[in-house]
Amino acid sequence: MNKKLLCAAMLGGLAFAGAASAQEFDDRWYLTGSAGMNIQDNNRDSRDAPFLALGVGKFLNPNWSLDAELNYQKPKADRNQDLNWSQYGISLDARYHFLAEGRNWNPYVLMGLGYQRAEEEFDPSNPLLPARFTRNGAPSVQKDGHVAGKLGFGAQGDVGRVKIRTELAYRIDAHDDSVGAFLTDDVPRDDGADWFGDVLASVGVVVPLGPEPMVPVAPAPPPPAPPVQDAPVPVTIDLRGVNFDFDKSTLRADSLAILNEALEILRRYPEVRVEVAGHTDLCGPDAYNQSLSERRARAVYDYMTSNGIDSSRLAGPIGYGESRPLEQTEQTQPGCRNERNRRTELNVQN
Repeated sequence: MNKKLLCAAMLGGLAFAGAASAQEFDDRWYLTGSAGMNIQDNNRDSRDAPFLALGVGKFLNPNWSLDAELNYQKPKADRNQDLNWSQYGISLDARYHFLAEGRNWNPYVLMGLGYQRAEEEFDPSNPLLPARFTRNGAPSVQKDGHVAGKLGFGAQGDVGRVKIRTELAYRIDAHDDSVGAFLTDDVPRDDGADWFGDVLASVGVVVPLGPEPMVPVAPAPPPPAPPVQDAPVPVTIDLRGVNFDFDKSTLRADSLAILNEALEILRRYPEVRVEVAGHTDLCGPDAYNQSLSERRARAVYDYMTSNGIDSSRLAGPIGYGESRPLEQTEQTQPGCRNERNRRTELNVQN
């Protein structure tokens, strides 16, 4: 096969994959779980308490996500910690994520609306309570449901298959018939609070459901005009987008779309053989970078062979260390930390 035609086909396909990976987003459903501290409004007459939350959600576009979440907390009443006090609810939370290319952690803001229910056990003989609460007998329970809103901010980061969220939110709870609100001042009064404001500090996980989304395969570009002289020329396919974190040899999630496109092209042209080559930036000792580049080449080599490309079609994996940088930089930090130089290449063999 004409090597120049092959070069055009592969570069065209990989360019399409790079553009698609920048435009597409992970729209799989995901599960969420979080734990944190509910810092109670002072007027509730209750202690701060840990809380748990479980939910399900998905991204509607690259920036907006929508989650439905259940929450539960069981604070203790200040007036008598033997009395039961529980609060639980559901909320629909929208988050806007401020994304930046190459950044693992991205901040977001959130807004939510939901329903909260409180169950407060109390002593009906307490003289501070209004008449409607007082009656003879054992401790009674006041049950009340109400609308709640939420505002907050946080950050979400990738740690492999799962993501981590850290979040701080303010929940406005329209709980207008709370027993505790009548007991915080130690004086009788006719009305309680109309609403409460609780602070929620939490850490959680986001677990996507199903396999990684696949990027659509680009059609092969039309062949170029035949060259006047078809002399053998070396063809290097830079897997642009298949880069590595500093001092790492693990394939990042954003690299898989590019590698999957390269796999599809190699399946389309079964007679083509390629060398799998790894490279590093200019930071660190030569010997260490040589070993690191070999591990990076091995990561790509193993991904290709595990996805159906016969090892007889792959030369290597070979590491070139820091000997072939795409960009000449300083050899000291931070100038030497160049992501373009931390790369893998497929070199088409004659």
